[in-house]
Amino acid sequence: MRVRVLTPERLGRQGRKDERGTNERACSCPEMGSLPTAVHSGVSTVGRHPSPETAFPGAPARWKVLAGGVAVVVLAAACGGRAAPRTAPHPAPRSSVTLAQVPASPVQQVPSALDDPVLLGLPRPLIDPAELRSGGPRPDGIPPLDHPRFQRASEVDWLRPGEPVLAATVNGEDRAYPVQILIWHEIVNDTVGGIPVAVTYCPLCNTAIAYDRRVGSLVLDFGTSGKLYNSDLVAYDRQTQSLWVQFLGQAVAGTLTGARLQAYPLSTISWGDWRRNHADGWVLSRDTGYSRRYGDNPYPGYDDVRASPFLFSGKADGRLAAMERVVGLDGDGDPVAVDLPALRRRRVVEVDIAGKAVTVWQMPGTASALADATVAGGPDVGATGAFVPVIDGRVLHFAPTPDGFKDRETSSTWDILGHSTGGPLVGRTLPPVLHVDTFWFAWAVFRPSTRLVSG
Repeated sequence: MRVRVLTPERLGRQGRKDERGTNERACSCPEMGSLPTAVHSGVSTVGRHPSPETAFPGAPARWKVLAGGVAVVVLAAACGGRAAPRTAPHPAPRSSVTLAQVPASPVQQVPSALDDPVLLGLPRPLIDPAELRSGGPRPDGIPPLDHPRFQRASEVDWLRPGEPVLAATVNGEDRAYPVQILIWHEIVNDTVGGIPVAVTYCPLCNTAIAYDRRVGSLVLDFGTSGKLYNSDLVAYDRQTQSLWVQFLGQAVAGTLTGARLQAYPLSTISWGDWRRNHADGWVLSRDTGYSRRYGDNPYPGYDDVRASPFLFSGKADGRLAAMERVVGLDGDGDPVAVDLPALRRRRVVEVDIAGKAVTVWQMPGTASALADATVAGGPDVGATGAFVPVIDGRVLHFAPTPDGFKDRETSSTWDILGHSTGGPLVGRTLPPVLHVDTFWFAWAVFRPSTRLVSG
């Protein structure tokens, strides 16, 4: 039996500065692949690298990677995307702090599925390993954030009001993770409300999900495997090097095959909406230890309903275009997708999921992170929320207003996070329902029995 144990250092941490001032970077578009260089005073210390076409012969022509000096320019050659601007990485804020973290468990001496999911001694994978496809980067070539630093919302001056952030609420604690950072890192290993969580974002599926990192007695921390499954992020845990499909929250190969992670509500909303209610809340800082052009979008033009998903070989569901946006709700074996264009027209849709009423909302004012050359510059796709419409046993019915929502029963007003902002129920919060903003192709392939609410 071959046992392969890789420490984070051996796997490589592109972009982290060491104590000598050398900046080791991954010169890449995150989906294209990793071309690591060690740069000191602008001179490479590891020799010349092959061109992207030579290094990754299967990579699409739409992503071209050019490395020069300390800047990496990502050009989109199709789907109407514009070249990302030639900007230097933004300086890190000086006011960032570290917050208390639950330590991860030690590395386990077990066989690794990272290179070989069918290695002798491992359980049978839950998926066909042939359907795991390389996205280009090596493991952790898209580097997760293992030591996140935070700022108070009142101190953040580098986010625009309509820019998307991931709003997490775990064990009563609220936190915001700007998409302009997650789009370059995809995973943040964090602790929120005393609970170890992984905040994950897959740009190719436009899917953000937060998970509890505990499995049995283990506290896991996650890295990016460099693999994709149905175009979705495949993570690996560093304790057993099992492979986890982000959309499923399940280990599909490795020692932990079959294990599932508990999901927590994670909403994509505008920075302005989140800051309005969390002036003292914690926000993930740009002080990541990596040199990235935070604010730029390395996938310009990807959010195009006429486009095709990247490295997707699953069966297409013809009820909607593959890249149409939907709100996915997965309750008790009764998955439902709400067509976002229909939801934008109505702003409030009531659905029944496994016999339970759920109200689904849409609020204008949040930019698409994947359309423009900058994360904040995309068109307004709005934010969504899903809630159980019950307070103190009383069922409420909602209608949209210019500033949010109002219930018919008490005339209380509500925001997109389900908080009452005025009226008799001010200060109350609706119970959130787990939902995911994603592209139709991803929701339909992972939830093939889904009902579709549209029109």
